[in-house]
Amino acid sequence: MKSLILAASIGMLSLATAADANAWTRNSSTTGPYGGVVHSSGSGGCRGYTCSSSGSYTNAYGKTVTRSSQTVCDPATQTCNRSATVTGPYGGQVRRNSTFSR
Repeated sequence: MKSLILAASIGMLSLATAADANAWTRNSSTTGPYGGVVHSSGSGGCRGYTCSSSGSYTNAYGKTVTRSSQTVCDPATQTCNRSATVTGPYGGQVRRNSTFSR
């Protein structure tokens, strides 16, 4: 009976993983040598020819920087356009756009 439950659980986990094969998440916390803690997290995924991601980083003083980006590719021209925005802890933003091709 335990083997059957384990096999069913693994099967359901495999189906859930296959459905979200292009999605990812990440979370991390690190403690520095003087006890300060740094947190970071991110997530993203792809659908069709578009991939996007976002994340944040919080330093030991509680200041947070966020990032978001999107890449859209055109298979006909083999060209991809990427746009990214980083927002600092006081609201300032840096935006970057780039194009790359094969």
